Amino acid sequence: MGRKEDNIKRATEVMHNRERIRNLAIAAHIDHGKTTLSDNLIAGAGMMSEELAGKSRVLDFDDQESARGITINAASASMVHGVNGEDYLINLIDTPGHVDFGGDVTRAMRAVDGCIILTCAVEGAMPQTETVVRQALKEKVRPVLFINKVDRLINELQVTPEDMMARFQKQIIKVNDLIRTFAPEQHKSDWQVDVAKGTVAFGSAYHNWGITVPFMQKTGVNFPEIFEYCNNEQQKELAKKAPVHEVLLDMAVEKLPSPTVAQEYRIPNIWQGDLDSEVGKTMVNCDADGPLSLMITKIWMDPHAGEVAVGRVYSGTIKQGETVWASGAGKAERVQQVSMMVGGDRIQVPGVSAGNIAALTGVRSAAAGVTITREKDETPFEAIRHYSEPVVTVAIEPKSMKDLPKFIGALRSLAKSDASLSVDTNHETGEALLSGMGELHLEITIYRLEEEQGIKVNQSNPIVVYRESIGADNKGRPFEGKSPNRHNRFYVEVEQLPENVITALREGDLGDGPVRNKDAKEVGNKFGELGMDKDLMRKIYAINATTVLVNDTKGIQNLHETRELIIEAFNDVCKKGPIADEPLTGVMVRLVDAKLHEDAIHRGPAQTIPAVRNAIKGALLRADSVLFEPIQNIRIDAPSEWAGGITRQLITRRGVIEDMPVENDVTCVIGKMPVAESFGFSNDIRAATQGRAVWNTENAGYDQVPPELFHKIVGDIRQRKGLKEEIPGEAQYTD
Repeated sequence: MGRKEDNIKRATEVMHNRERIRNLAIAAHIDHGKTTLSDNLIAGAGMMSEELAGKSRVLDFDDQESARGITINAASASMVHGVNGEDYLINLIDTPGHVDFGGDVTRAMRAVDGCIILTCAVEGAMPQTETVVRQALKEKVRPVLFINKVDRLINELQVTPEDMMARFQKQIIKVNDLIRTFAPEQHKSDWQVDVAKGTVAFGSAYHNWGITVPFMQKTGVNFPEIFEYCNNEQQKELAKKAPVHEVLLDMAVEKLPSPTVAQEYRIPNIWQGDLDSEVGKTMVNCDADGPLSLMITKIWMDPHAGEVAVGRVYSGTIKQGETVWASGAGKAERVQQVSMMVGGDRIQVPGVSAGNIAALTGVRSAAAGVTITREKDETPFEAIRHYSEPVVTVAIEPKSMKDLPKFIGALRSLAKSDASLSVDTNHETGEALLSGMGELHLEITIYRLEEEQGIKVNQSNPIVVYRESIGADNKGRPFEGKSPNRHNRFYVEVEQLPENVITALREGDLGDGPVRNKDAKEVGNKFGELGMDKDLMRKIYAINATTVLVNDTKGIQNLHETRELIIEAFNDVCKKGPIADEPLTGVMVRLVDAKLHEDAIHRGPAQTIPAVRNAIKGALLRADSVLFEPIQNIRIDAPSEWAGGITRQLITRRGVIEDMPVENDVTCVIGKMPVAESFGFSNDIRAATQGRAVWNTENAGYDQVPPELFHKIVGDIRQRKGLKEEIPGEAQYTD
């Protein structure tokens, strides 16, 4: 029996004691040392040679991860760690640090209860650090902090102990500010990271050592000794006295919650079913003997087994050979295999019980975000909402039409495995619009199509996905939409949603999709808590991303019979707005009146949908349509002599410089830049600084397109889409 198999055998013995399970993720900014740390934790558990730790990159098993030296996919490993003579099962997920793969981080946070936030001692908390902290706290995942690369402070920068402590304190304060801002109200205080309480660790993943105050007290190792070991190039000796795996896994066991503790406050946050039902109670209690509730957080493609669904078991036990339902599926399916994961290796087990992470094969209907149960109609978990939306699109098609069926199937599979990817396919022509988080995200996706699926494709240049909205409203000036038969008329007003409401919608706090009558009061109350008229919002029909539809009519006969058709028309406009066929954002659509034909045959889909669609589009135009473009935060570090070249690059790309702090002859340029202007930036910034610049980006939402560029950008979009050059006026939607 190999090391990994032996470890999993021990894991299956521990998994049933839920007090001794810890589900945790490692999250950080790119290149801060997550995967090196993961290697050392796996080696410390005895599953690989310590000499290979940091080189094998066990959890970066994808060939593109190896080639590029970055983590692209969230990958998990189950390992056993002993504390005070007792075995604990650690289900560890290593997450990507690059902004383009932030969706994987969001999904990973659904599967875990605790998180090691890793920062670099030299660079500090960076933009993506803030993002991953926010992602963890939104899922009610408790954080601890590991400040990595301390050896660089001592050996390269040669800081004094006093300076080092000041740097540490600055990072701790920043992380705690984030926790104070984004943590659930009841945990804003007790989740603060604190050196004295042992929730902050320091060390070097590369040199395999770490330290916390409790470990200092246990071993007698102190910071003056650490300075001495580093200065004397004795970090191997230090690693023997304070191995990083022991320090951090001890911290995880002692400071992060077990599933039995975490699910009590996490389940109400991620599941909207009846908590007093049998299913609700078993999930809150993390009961392995109750009904099965499992949420898929990752689809992984195994070259031999095909699709592997990985997810968290919240209640019950998933067993090999049993029949299960995937939420939204049309039929039950048989689980062929149940496994536990160690990177790219699946080690088969008879079953995986509540509180653990499992890998399944055979459930073809599974996709990221899907709920797996034994009963067909169980309440699914809340959808996993990434804070950012796809912002870059390419058009692709197979070079050979004989590959078309395979091409469509491959795209379907990619969309299942990566929920951050949006795919819109024309099944007749084979052209597909592929939308992702950035250029790299799409580049990796196309690589997988060509190299892993063997489908060569033609692709367009990358284009930006804009958002349509309004700059005013048409209150008191409703727009009339007429049905083709002129027997039905709908009157619509639109207005801007407040920014705090848009943020809540984007983060999924208010739901998505049609709102059932029985839920409308509760949803309306949530809008009321954000400052909106709760009585009005209790009339809500539907939510589509960051746009809402409200029925503000009174006593209109037969309107309820057209409800689904009205919502369908609303969704059509949300997908394609009136000025450039781009998605709609930040708008409340109010149906204020309607005149309907008394005979149902004259108010069917062919009559109602065009009428409502025209009413909404006309109202948007009447309310002064505007265009929003995606924006990136950007940070560029380079020797000060190159600062001029950096600022010129940003300014020529419509960038805004917000700050330029200087430290040790290194200038840090902090600002914002439109995504539309970012293509080719990597090559240009390297040329402008002779390769001396290091930069990071983070999605920063949307800003309104400057008025002077509005017509040009809209014209370019309409030309690209084959639309008439002129932006339509209200008259186009009158008839």
